[in-house]
Amino acid sequence: MAEAVSYATPADVEARLGRTFTPSEAARCELLLQDAAVIIDAFAPDASDGAKSVVSCRMAERILAAGSGGAAVPVGATQGTMSALGYSQSWTVGNGGSSGELYLSRLDKRLLGLGDVIGSRSPVEDLAAKAPPEV
Repeated sequence: MAEAVSYATPADVEARLGRTFTPSEAARCELLLQDAAVIIDAFAPDASDGAKSVVSCRMAERILAAGSGGAAVPVGATQGTMSALGYSQSWTVGNGGSSGELYLSRLDKRLLGLGDVIGSRSPVEDLAAKAPPEV
């Protein structure tokens, strides 16, 4: 089995979140970063290592921050409602954040050099790039 690839470390994610992970969180973060690398390489194998590192961290942060319990608003929430004594709370979360899956956000795709819509990259573009210039 090939060695797992990561473009960032749990320490990178810790620095971005501003907290120190427990040993179990660090282990989970390492696995999330490895999974993020697979997803990134499937969509943007030619992206810069710097972009891959930033996007890996952002993907792991979305999962780890959502489960931290310290945030009043869940990561990825697009709408929310809170009440007090009536104990009411509701959130609308988009882009896979509610199910806890790793995903590439619109900004992540831009950082990796991808478009932000389905079908934004066409195989024809690759052929056009390889075609000799017209004289």
